[in-house]
Amino acid sequence: MSLLFWIIPFSLLGGLLSTLGASLLLLLSNERLTRWMPGLVSLAIGALLAAAFVGLLPHAIEMVEGTQAVHKLGLTVLAGILLFFTLEKMVLWRHSHDHDHGHGVSHQAGHKLSKGAVAAILVGDAVHNVVDGLLIGAAFLADVHLGIMTSLAVAAHELPQEMGDFVILLHSGMRASRALWLNLAASLTTVLGALLAYYSLSTDWLPYALAIAAASFIYVAVADLIPSLQRRTGLLTSVGELSLIAVGVVAITLAHFNLHV
Repeated sequence: MSLLFWIIPFSLLGGLLSTLGASLLLLLSNERLTRWMPGLVSLAIGALLAAAFVGLLPHAIEMVEGTQAVHKLGLTVLAGILLFFTLEKMVLWRHSHDHDHGHGVSHQAGHKLSKGAVAAILVGDAVHNVVDGLLIGAAFLADVHLGIMTSLAVAAHELPQEMGDFVILLHSGMRASRALWLNLAASLTTVLGALLAYYSLSTDWLPYALAIAAASFIYVAVADLIPSLQRRTGLLTSVGELSLIAVGVVAITLAHFNLHV
């Protein structure tokens, strides 16, 4: 089977289906959604970290030879984290993981976002999805099983992100149907990124592309998702969040090893 028959549907899984899933979750009451959101974020943290440290980085190391090459991979991860930090500072690669604020903003009567701010959200989401698609495409070029696992991790963190974007668009005064279609259009850029990776990445660059993918997952988990949970205190709350992070880690780890059997 052609690799494209794997890349296209799984890149859609990372973007399109996560957007549809987010819109369906918004049918829940605000109270229930607010209660569930930290759990979804915790699962996404575990999935992203496991994908980075169990799948992407070990596979990248297997593809290179010699200690010097491994050191280069380490530097690539470091450079990737700094790159994503810089892009986010420039609002080119944004996230909407501040969920307590995201749901709270829907109750701030009379506050509307400008058209420019809404456009920035959509453009930022599209650029971010292109990057996700590049990561998925690079993973599939290295190994089909690794691509599947990477797609699952991308879908896990895209779900709360797309939900945040959807809430912001609705609060801007946009109709729900229009907000959904615009979010879906932005999510399709994941496929564009995956195709760019398929047609442009060479074998020599694959280990470093996987290292960049790992850097992306680590950055999202550590810089965006974990801080949103640190504001929640209490022993039972922390134990519950850690347990769900562990579930995310175990799920991706089991998927990785079962796919390679």
